[in-house]
Order: sequence, then C-alpha cells, then structure tokens
Amino acid sequence: MSTDEGVAVTTGIARLHDSPGLAGPGRFALVTNHAGVLPDLRPAAPALLAAGAPLAALFGPEHGLHGTGQAGKSEAARSDPDTGLPVYDTYRCEGGRLDKLLIDSGVDALVYDLQDIGARFYTYVWTMFDLMVSAARTGLRFVVADRPNPLGGLASEGPLLDPAWASFVGRAPIPVRHGLTCGELARHFNASAVPQVAGGAVELTVIEAAGWQRAMDAGATGLPWIAPSPNIPTPATALVYPGTCLFEGTSLSEGRGTTQPFEIVGAPYLDARFAPALAELGLPGVHFRDLRYVPAFHKHAGRPLRGVQLHITDRGAFAPVRTAVAMLGVVRRLYPDDFAWHTVDGGAEGTGHRYFVDLLWGSDRLRRTVDAGEDPLPLCDPPAPPGRWAGDDVLLYPAAPICPEGRPRR
Repeated sequence: MSTDEGVAVTTGIARLHDSPGLAGPGRFALVTNHAGVLPDLRPAAPALLAAGAPLAALFGPEHGLHGTGQAGKSEAARSDPDTGLPVYDTYRCEGGRLDKLLIDSGVDALVYDLQDIGARFYTYVWTMFDLMVSAARTGLRFVVADRPNPLGGLASEGPLLDPAWASFVGRAPIPVRHGLTCGELARHFNASAVPQVAGGAVELTVIEAAGWQRAMDAGATGLPWIAPSPNIPTPATALVYPGTCLFEGTSLSEGRGTTQPFEIVGAPYLDARFAPALAELGLPGVHFRDLRYVPAFHKHAGRPLRGVQLHITDRGAFAPVRTAVAMLGVVRRLYPDDFAWHTVDGGAEGTGHRYFVDLLWGSDRLRRTVDAGEDPLPLCDPPAPPGRWAGDDVLLYPAAPICPEGRPRR
C-alpha cells in the first residue's frame, strides 16, 4: 500500500490475500502474470498459498505467465517452478478448447487478476471475456480481483465496436478507451455479451479495489507500477496507447523496438513538415516534438526513421484516441503516396485481406474516411463519462475529484 493514506488503494488481490474466503468455497485457479503482485511487490500466487488460500492452478494470458513473450506470443511452460502449480496457457484458446481446459484444471472457480490499461484492443480483457463465457458454460464461478484503471475512470473515447468486426482485439461493443476497471467491465459483459454467447450469465463476484476513485490515474493510487506487457513499460505509455496503437494498422512505426513504444511514431518517409502540421491542429494536452530514431526490431528495424514524440502537457485535457485519429489524417494528407494500411496477414493493400486498423477501430469507417481525404476527427466524439455507454449501474467506484496535492476531495 501507499505510504500516503490520502491516496492509498488496496487492490482486490491484496484483499483476497488478507481474506481468502472472498473467493468463495472450493479450489480456484488464478488468472495472472508477472504483474500480479501485492502492493509490497510480493508475487500474488506464492503469497496466496502461504496465506492458506486453496489455489490449485495458474492461467496465463498473451505474453505468458512471466511476461516474456512479445506481442502475439505466450509461453510454453506447463508448471510454475516457484509454486509447483500447473500452468494453463489461455492465449488464442477459446470455445470448446477453453471449456476443456477449465474442466481439466479441476477447479471450482477462476480468480482474475490481470492489470488492464483501459484500451479495447489490449487483449487481457478479452482473455477475461472468453474465460467468463467458458466458466458460464462449465458451471465455474468467476471472481475478479479488481485493480484500478491506470488512465482513471472519468472518460471514455471512441466508437463502440461493430460486432461484424469482432476479433481478439475486440469481442464485444465497448469503446476504444472504455474508462472502466476490469471488475466493471465484467459486470457489463455479464449483463450483455456473455449471456449472448454462453446462453446465460456466469456467477460473478468482484473484489473491489478499496480506496480507488475515478479521478485517480496510476500515479495517484500509491501502487507500484509493473509493466503489464513488454511494450507498456510506464504509465506514460499506457496513457497514449489507446490512440497510438492505431498506428499498428499502418506502415508507420508505433515505436516498438525502442525504449518508448507508443510514445513515438515515425516512418522513413516522414520529414520536417510532420511535427509543425500536427502542432497546427491545436490538440489539447499534447506537444509534438520532431525526432529521429532507429527501431531495434519490429517495423523498419535497423532503418533511420523520422517522426514525433508525444509529450503530454496536461493529462486531464489529453484525449489519446482523438489525437491519434487526427494524426492519421495528417499523415495521409502529407504523404499520400507513401502511407499504407497493414492487413491482418501482412498482405498488400487491395488484396482483399482484412485491414488490421479496422479490427482496432471496430469498423472500416476510420480507414475509409482517411482514404477519402476527409477529416476523420468527427468520427471520435470528445471524451465522455463511461456511464454514458456502459450504464451507471455497472460502476463500482465514485468520481470524487483529486486536489492539486493528489488527495481526493471529500
């Protein structure tokens, strides 16, 4: 916990450690990874066992239980050397295969403890969704050990996903930046998409993150930050990710292969016009600095690139999704002969394959608008309270504002 009582937050997993009975009766599996720690940085799984919790298995997401896999990868380990528990890899496992995995694990419940970063295309929430569906079908209980949304919970951005574009970067209609915690998302899913897929809701419990309020971002919680995946090293990365991740669907580098993924964007064909053109947009809370870099891996590996770094000057005013959408329009306008969209299988434009940006955006409207030379910004309304799309009934935490000193106003 934080040493500052005014901003102390107790995560759901810390509360479960103190009171193992919160998970309900029977044995449970923990859905976790390397970032699943207690506030004092002890790994949750061995700490739960030491506290007498009936933990019987571990389930890992994309990147694996220990977070060593890059994007689109997991880990092959079938047992955890630190606890001796069996490890089940859930990445790209769904439907009947996932149902069988749950049955084979022999547990009575799943406890979910993964750090989300507030963006629809961050796959941990879809691991949660798939597990909720399978738990509903196989009769297991589902428990969310909740954690704060590192972006805070006051704002959502971007359109709801069109179900025709559903994939593992978006299974159900939620915005690009959703503004909820995983516990709140689970409540929303359980009242909507889970029954549609599973034929009924799952028995759901949320162990709330005590002390969190919606105006708290990662820095205000007093909790330690551990990179939840290899390319989200800092809270600053998490803040820009709901926007600049859209560049994964383009020919531009989104900064993977550097020490500042998603905070920098570049390409071999960008030049001195790019940063000033972005500055002219007058987007709130962000300054675009011209820079050059060479990615060590991923897109354009080993090639000198020019682009911009996003410096956030006002976290409250900064709208990551609207910012990235506006950036895409500028790139297409300035560099129409060089800019290109990436397809899901890496094929060339015009080959009939699905464009990855359509899966990220949740429809083809962004791509078609940019390609038509139209202003894409009207596609993305200004940030709005998450209750507007999810309904206030799913919200678990208050929205008390934060004083300049970092403490919630009472």
